[in-house]
Amino acid sequence: MTKTPRNILTIDIGGTHVKVMTSHEGIKREFESGPDLSAKEMVRKVKALTKDWRYDVVSAGYPGPVAGNRPLKEPHNLGTGWKGFDFERAFRKPTKLVNDAMMQAVGSYDGGRMLFLGLGTGLGAAMIIDGVLEPMELGHLPYCHKTFEDYVGAAGLKLLGKKKWCHRVAEVIADLTAALEPDYTVLGGGNVEMLDKLPRKTRRGDNANAFKGGFRLWDPPKPVKRR
Repeated sequence: MTKTPRNILTIDIGGTHVKVMTSHEGIKREFESGPDLSAKEMVRKVKALTKDWRYDVVSAGYPGPVAGNRPLKEPHNLGTGWKGFDFERAFRKPTKLVNDAMMQAVGSYDGGRMLFLGLGTGLGAAMIIDGVLEPMELGHLPYCHKTFEDYVGAAGLKLLGKKKWCHRVAEVIADLTAALEPDYTVLGGGNVEMLDKLPRKTRRGDNANAFKGGFRLWDPPKPVKRR
């Protein structure tokens, strides 16, 4: 059986901040990201921010689709140079890269069929089905002549206002759960705090679960069916 690495550096790459934590220190550090941040610059800043830390492997959550342990597309809210970037080579450490919603989903998972929706700058989405990870890109699918993300992302909140936005979020959750039939849904992302009430079989996640998920990627939970 493969042992869990001694110390794991987890990187949560967001549209406004990049956050880092190791499984040993348990201390969060961060720096601002934004539309000019390239992949190379992100790596340079992470190395500078963690120069007094020692870690064995790296986990990273990327705000976009991932294939072959590399970004499949350039991100919407960051700079360029991300598509195809080799993070393992850049960090010179074994590295696992997943979609950021998936990383938080792994940290939120409690068995069975779970749908994770991240209400942040956009709409992150992932499913875990009896321990099997299923990355999903639902935010840019057509919805009411726009996209899901246009209505329930940060831009939708700003345009609609809290009351109408909450109503749209409830509609989107109802549509997606009807289609995907999860046992339960976890809502993460910074804007989940705007919701006063949650639909049935839905619970709030915690942004800290992104780090928990990064640590779990190196020792993933065994498939467990909910009773």
